[in-house]
Amino acid sequence: MSIIDEKFKLPSRLTPTQKNVWIEYVQLAEDYKPLNLGLGFPDYPPPNYVTQTLAQIAKSGDCLLHQYTRDYGHPRLVSALSQLYSRLLKRPINPQTEILTTVGAFEALFSTIIGHVDQGDEVIIIEPFFECYEPMVKMAGGVPKFIPLRLKDLPPNQVPTSGDWTLDKDELEGLFTPKTKLLVLNNPHNPLGKVFKLEELQHIADLCKKWNVLCVSDEVYEWIVYKPNKHIRIATLPGMWDRTITIGSAGKTFSVTGWKLGWAYGPSNLLYNLQMVHQNSVYTGNTPIQEVVAIGLEKELECLDRDDSYFNSISSELVVKRDFMVKVLSEVGMKPTVPEGGYFMVADWTPLESQIDLSSEKDKWKDYRFTKWMTKNLGLQGIPPSAFYTERDKSLAENFVRYCFFKKHENLEEAARILKKWKS
Repeated sequence: MSIIDEKFKLPSRLTPTQKNVWIEYVQLAEDYKPLNLGLGFPDYPPPNYVTQTLAQIAKSGDCLLHQYTRDYGHPRLVSALSQLYSRLLKRPINPQTEILTTVGAFEALFSTIIGHVDQGDEVIIIEPFFECYEPMVKMAGGVPKFIPLRLKDLPPNQVPTSGDWTLDKDELEGLFTPKTKLLVLNNPHNPLGKVFKLEELQHIADLCKKWNVLCVSDEVYEWIVYKPNKHIRIATLPGMWDRTITIGSAGKTFSVTGWKLGWAYGPSNLLYNLQMVHQNSVYTGNTPIQEVVAIGLEKELECLDRDDSYFNSISSELVVKRDFMVKVLSEVGMKPTVPEGGYFMVADWTPLESQIDLSSEKDKWKDYRFTKWMTKNLGLQGIPPSAFYTERDKSLAENFVRYCFFKKHENLEEAARILKKWKS
């Protein structure tokens, strides 16, 4: 390495914790053209009224909708978000000081972590975790501490649900120290689909209050919860509003992931730190997209308690796809975990291990070898869940594969055909 190269190499705080699974698997899909159940987005159009509103705004006579808007959030959007979450949390939420709109939930997470974590602060992360959590903590100078959800021992013939993946209470309590600054909660959970129960949330809340810790609640899948499960926002528990920042996503809410619009809400003193990061990096968001989402939220507020609300109908739509995937994966010999929320499913593929020669793949972890083998040889792509674990705990996930079932039914049927043909 030359002197110039040495001086300008990547700073240590930005050194990747592991190779990026999305970059690698997007390229894999490009090279092999599989039926892709790996990437987490729908492959059919979002609600008509959302795209129609986008077209109307694009042609609107209000030219200011194509110019900069308020840096902390488009006025119409923060007003709509305030109305929605004030109603859901049963407390007034100030649209000016307690809501920040961001470039995707990704930026909301980044602004939260960078805005609150200082050198040496410890951050508790529940595994599996969305892979940006760990590098964001390290970029802020923080020290990530990990605790995995573990699948309970079940009778041999019992199909597990995501509720069977639980935290060890003693292990969780043991992670809290005077240095603990923040805990990151993902509920509903990706990739397991776990919807945390009140008892579980209360235990987390009690620890956060005991140790004076901030809870960052990533709730981007808040509207995708399957009956009889209920999504409980941890900010609604006693004493938690004052120490919770909640993350939301228009991409997940309206099935428009490419719009990259997210938000964070919480008490103004905590949101101030996010605002400082946001105004000095992103500054402001996409004005027409924020206007469209505001109109969408206003429409949903009118019918929030009815079945024709998209927020309510999306779960009814997806539960059919979920159950279809459970049936298919079970029939070919895998052991799926039935998700309580979200649109991902993990399945234990190792009952099929004796029928597969993975020697052509050289990755360290079996789930990487399995998913690459499937992509190249069967034309079906999933994601290796060990990508959502720290190096220490990757072995907990290598028997599993993650599939996204928010796809056209004909594509789910094609996946079934591929798997059944292979098995026969």
